[in-house]
Amino acid sequence: MVQRIGRFIVGVCVAAGLAALGCDNGGAGSGAPGAPKPKLAYITNGVAPFWTIAEKGVIDGAKEYDAEVSVVMPSDVNDQMQRVEDLLIRGVDGIAISPIDAENQVPLLNKAAAKTKLITQDSDAPKSERIVYIGIDNYVAGRMAGQLVKEAIPGGGKLAIFVGRLEGDNARKRRQGVLDELLDRPDNSAGNDPLNQELKGAKYTIIATVTDQIDAAKAKSNAEDMMSAHPDLVGLIGLNAYHTPALLEALKQAGKMSSIQIVGFDEQDATLRAIQDGEVVGTVVQNPYMYGKESVRVLAALVRGDSSVVPPSEFISLPARQIRKGNLGEFWADLKQKAGKAE
Repeated sequence: MVQRIGRFIVGVCVAAGLAALGCDNGGAGSGAPGAPKPKLAYITNGVAPFWTIAEKGVIDGAKEYDAEVSVVMPSDVNDQMQRVEDLLIRGVDGIAISPIDAENQVPLLNKAAAKTKLITQDSDAPKSERIVYIGIDNYVAGRMAGQLVKEAIPGGGKLAIFVGRLEGDNARKRRQGVLDELLDRPDNSAGNDPLNQELKGAKYTIIATVTDQIDAAKAKSNAEDMMSAHPDLVGLIGLNAYHTPALLEALKQAGKMSSIQIVGFDEQDATLRAIQDGEVVGTVVQNPYMYGKESVRVLAALVRGDSSVVPPSEFISLPARQIRKGNLGEFWADLKQKAGKAE
């Protein structure tokens, strides 16, 4: 059963809705007969189609690993922190969270880690006492986006980077990977170049990184400002799912589709249609479905006393992929199946 309440979504197995969610006692990974189901929570970093796909993975994971799972989609960092506090009061057995502001949320995350099994997914909080991180290597994913830029704009030129916010570990590493790839630097995932300083390499110049606080309208406005201030701009790089559609809209309205290329992240339908139509060379995608399902698998095992699910690296890698027109069909068909069943 999936309940939609206010600004967040709660998916729970309850006595009246076991069949709907598939939370039977015979699923793979279930505990001893009659043992209580682990009560888990999956916390996103916002509300977006990306997380709807992750929710489907959570629901399937709850069935397979015999767990009760709440999916919480907070509106902002303060809401996220309050949701964590609420869950701790409720006494959940485990939490999988995508921290919005990893650096400043460490005290709260450590508080949670002391009271429950805490893991991170999608975005890490490496300074916290979380048990394991599940997701992509965002620095590597950033370099993959940089490779797509090189394909789309082989002659080089001026570029601008767009990001929702840089407080998250995922966004910072993603941006650094793009910069290091385009400026032909060695791997440096711990780097953190200043936002508004022009960064010039042999072929590419990054004129700025602009933030929009996860606001698609602001992202479009930022793109318009960049194009106005830099008429010789040749590329826009978006680090969040909503960026490619927003940047495409700005380009089309400005009549600059033929002179400026876009490379983005994730798999919104508008992005995939743009790849299909030849308007965008490609995008770098994650695996939100498996973020959800793996989080349930790992937390359920940890609650049942099985720590073997945590590798020595404390990192469960679900590698990023580059999606171009050549591999778009298979990827999109799989995505539609998962997204459709998540509604």
